[in-house]
Amino acid sequence: MINWQDFEKVDMRVGKILTIEDFPEAHRPAYKLTVDFGDEIGIKKSSAQITDLYSTAGLLGRLVIAVVNFPPKQIGPFISECLVMGAYNEDGQVVLIEPNQSVQLGAKIG
Repeated sequence: MINWQDFEKVDMRVGKILTIEDFPEAHRPAYKLTVDFGDEIGIKKSSAQITDLYSTAGLLGRLVIAVVNFPPKQIGPFISECLVMGAYNEDGQVVLIEPNQSVQLGAKIG
């Protein structure tokens, strides 16, 4: 169990996917994403294992939710700066968590 103060430390924000690249060096199939979180947070990069359900064309411009205050993580030759959030379906595939209405980039999740 965590307490409320622990939860408040996790900074989750809405971002918009600007670019998508294949990431063949990753151990598991993944994309390299560039995500815009608006003026306050700026642009961050993420490695996302979402290739099962999403094509590069289908991701461009999509709104996502990500944790933006983890320390950068080295993943092979790539540094991931945020964690794009998803839920595992019954087949173990990642389904992105995204707003179902338009919101401002960088909007805080609470």
